[in-house]
Amino acid sequence: MNINLNAVHFTPDQKLVDFANKKLNKLDTFFEGIISAELILKVLKPETADNKIAEIKLSIPANGYLFAKKEADTFEEAIDLAIDAIRRQLTKFKEKLKEK
Repeated sequence: MNINLNAVHFTPDQKLVDFANKKLNKLDTFFEGIISAELILKVLKPETADNKIAEIKLSIPANGYLFAKKEADTFEEAIDLAIDAIRRQLTKFKEKLKEK
């Protein structure tokens, strides 16, 4: 799986990049046909709570894309929430494939 990480208005440290890559690579265990993953990390207004945003866009065969966007206090938490949402979408997608 090809992973592309984009950070908007900041430079992520290596620890965050490694964390994101590890989490995204685990998605291959749920569905082996993932072509690529794009993770976009953004910071909203720094003075507000839940100001970190993680957006995940997965490219999968036949259906096109799966997308999840989550906000949290930390990037790690936002990534975890977005990964959970993508897992649910992948599970539903796999069930639909089995029905056909």
